[in-house]
Amino acid sequence: MASVVPRRKRRQAVNSRLGAALGYAALGWPVCRGAQPAAKGRSCACDRIGCPDPAAHPMSAAWRMEANTAPETLNRWWTATPEANVILPTGRVFDVLDVPARTGADALARMDSNGVVPGPVARMEGRRYLFFVATRSPTDEDEWWSCHLDCFPETVRETPGLRWHCRDSYVLAPPSRLPSGDHASWIRPPGDGAAPVALPDPITVLDVLTDVMG
Repeated sequence: MASVVPRRKRRQAVNSRLGAALGYAALGWPVCRGAQPAAKGRSCACDRIGCPDPAAHPMSAAWRMEANTAPETLNRWWTATPEANVILPTGRVFDVLDVPARTGADALARMDSNGVVPGPVARMEGRRYLFFVATRSPTDEDEWWSCHLDCFPETVRETPGLRWHCRDSYVLAPPSRLPSGDHASWIRPPGDGAAPVALPDPITVLDVLTDVMG
């Protein structure tokens, strides 16, 4: 009888990933499948030896074309690969400012105290905070850079630890499971589909983050 509980928990976790993907699609956020943690021996179930982004990258190299919001497609994907994580491409509906957890927590507290509305904020274990912001107009794209999860933002002198995910990048979305066994989670959720949270201006959020970093 004891073995029934773990199976039920795994089933609930899988259902929650499909449910989350459908929820993001209802917000108009394109979704694609992500790699999952390996069952044993390795931190990621993909075929890359020494994967630099364990369980935090798209399952397919064609993720840019595959990402969409069609419920029938999402149901088919997670029926075929029920433990796949959830990936959100950036630079389409939103950008993401990705910072170390201490910076994120301090910035969020400062925004709250100053009356700045942060928009959706997610947490990756105790390591990173993700601030979801409005994407820039096409005329602004050349002013910014897109940083994948395997870049080294610590080398940027002015904003150490900051990743700006915009065009051609992506982020791992709650409730995806990480190799540690923890799950990505929302601190400030994006809404329920009927009432999405407004995405703030990226420069407003960036100003607070860089001020905290300084």
